[in-house]
Amino acid sequence: MAIKLLVVDDQLENRMILEGILEDLYLIETAEDGEEAATILKNSSKKPLLVLSDIEMPLMNGYELMAIIKEDPDLRHIPVIFITSSQSEVEGLDAGAIDFITKPFSPEIVRLRVNNQVELARYRAELEELVEEKAGELIQTKETFVETMAAMIEYRSLESGEHIKRTKNLTEILVNQLLETETYGSQLRVLNPNTIVKASPLHDVGKIGIPDNILLKPGKLTQEEFKIIETHAIIGSEMITTMMTDKHDDYLQHCHDIARHHHERWDGQGYPDKLAGEAIPLSARIVALVDVYDALISERCYKKGMTHEQAMNIITNESGTHFDAEVVNAMIEAQDKIQE
Repeated sequence: MAIKLLVVDDQLENRMILEGILEDLYLIETAEDGEEAATILKNSSKKPLLVLSDIEMPLMNGYELMAIIKEDPDLRHIPVIFITSSQSEVEGLDAGAIDFITKPFSPEIVRLRVNNQVELARYRAELEELVEEKAGELIQTKETFVETMAAMIEYRSLESGEHIKRTKNLTEILVNQLLETETYGSQLRVLNPNTIVKASPLHDVGKIGIPDNILLKPGKLTQEEFKIIETHAIIGSEMITTMMTDKHDDYLQHCHDIARHHHERWDGQGYPDKLAGEAIPLSARIVALVDVYDALISERCYKKGMTHEQAMNIITNESGTHFDAEVVNAMIEAQDKIQE
């Protein structure tokens, strides 16, 4: 597949000369000013590998075009060579240009400079693709390990392994519903919503530290036993903390926040830290609601499962006390998908 270059110059003669020099090696697209070039760059499905742009142009000059390219996440990787007849190299390099082609054009110099930058751009792209591929493999390995660990906890506590799948699916439904809200939409997008969904199965990982005689007790727990059960939130968060070698790891950060705080209450009467309101991480507020809903509708060895309607009545009554009212409203809006 031919490599595409974008040539931007308000002089038709310059565009034709550069196209003639490079067309035997590359697919050349042209624009007569920065505005036209910006439109082409934003709307093109196949982005050019390199942009050659004049500096002094009407409507939008080369510096202004460069600013647009650098500010757009979909374009900022595209290198720019400035076309100039003046001594403005320092200003151009400061703006982000990677090289210069001076007028009048020397075909040999043009080809050499363009070829060098094309090869560098291709190498960068291949390197970034390789890094992303390896990073993806590491993330997948970590997520698989964490989910396997979560599954072991569920089986040990005699709960259905389906609880993990339901928790993840219900979290995804609720997160997608909240993304449409004015209250939490923008906040969730910053938090990386897909990562919250992937982290949700680890909410009860701390149960690995709870003795069997308490975790598997078929009858009602004593007050002392319930206090021991409560420690699973701290145990889980501390286990995840030992895995957090990168403070910018969103996935493990959400795992930590969910494991530690999914039993906190909006009114501050939960555990382990008695956080209240928005002091509770949003990820934990979402999973807290999902976890309670699934516990209510699920049949366990010590209870029968409720209907969806019964569970929703309890959750609605707890809105603003146990649960974040905005998250409850989102669940109500999405309850058809939740039932399905």
